[in-house]
Amino acid sequence: MTLVNPPSWLNPERSEMPELPEVETLCRQLDGLIRGRRLLSLTVYDSKIDALPEATGGIVRNVRRDGKTVVMDFDSQRSLLIHLRMTGRLFAKPDGARRPHVRLSLRFDNTDIDLIDPRRFATVNLVQTGRPALKNDLLTGFDRRLFFKRHAGRRAPVKILLMDPKAFAGIGNIYACEILHRAGIEPARPAASLSPGEWGKVFSRARAVLKTAINKRGTSISDWRDLFGAPGENQTGLAVYGREGKRCRFCKGVVARVKQAGRSTYYCPGCQK
Repeated sequence: MTLVNPPSWLNPERSEMPELPEVETLCRQLDGLIRGRRLLSLTVYDSKIDALPEATGGIVRNVRRDGKTVVMDFDSQRSLLIHLRMTGRLFAKPDGARRPHVRLSLRFDNTDIDLIDPRRFATVNLVQTGRPALKNDLLTGFDRRLFFKRHAGRRAPVKILLMDPKAFAGIGNIYACEILHRAGIEPARPAASLSPGEWGKVFSRARAVLKTAINKRGTSISDWRDLFGAPGENQTGLAVYGREGKRCRFCKGVVARVKQAGRSTYYCPGCQK
C-alpha cells in the first residue's frame, strides 16, 4: 500500500476522537507490520512523554487493543501503551523524514511509526505485560452480570451511558448514535427504563455496528486515517450520524438532531422509541 504524508489534512479543530473500530484497525495493521520485529529506537520530541529507554531492543510479540488503547507487547514482558485521545494518530512512514506535530517516533528494523498529535493529549506508558482484561468490551469480553449490577439501573440517558467508558469500552458519539438507531431505542430514554430484552438488543446491535466499522477500517467523518494514511469507508453507510434532515434509511422518516451533554445526537423519531 502506498504511504501518504498525513499532516496536510489533519485538522485539530474538527477532529473526531478515534473510537473502538479505528483503534482496532490500527492494531490489526500494526500487528501485521511489526509483529516479530525489533524496536531499534524510541525518540521523544515532547517533554510531556517520558523517554522510556527500557522499551528499546525488544521484539514485538503482538499488537492488540485494550479498550481504546493500542498495546504493543514485547518479548521483554513489557507493553507499550498508546492512547490517542482526541487528535493522536499513528502512521507508518517509508522514509526517515520528520513530520509536523510528531511527538514520538518508533524505529523498527523494517519501518518507522510516528505518533502525530497536534493537541498533545495522547498518552504513552510502558508497563509490565499482563494487565487484567477489560470486562466491558463488547467484542473481547463483556460481563453482562456486572453491567446489570453496576449500570443498567442508572437514570442517565441511554446514549450517555453507552459513551461512559466505565460501562462500555471504546464507544463514542458516532457509534452510540448508530447503535441506538439499529436497536430502535430513543437516545434520551433513561437507562433504567430499558428492559433486559431491550438491553440484549443494544448489545447485539452494538457488536454488529462495531464489526462492520472495523471491516471498513473505521469512519472518516473528518480527519481519521489508518496506519497507511488512507481514510476509512464506514461513513458511507451511516444510518443517522451526520444526516440531520435526511430520510431515514429504514422507515423513511426524517433524521433529527438534539444536544446531549454538549454533543450532537442523531436519531430517527420514527424508528426509535
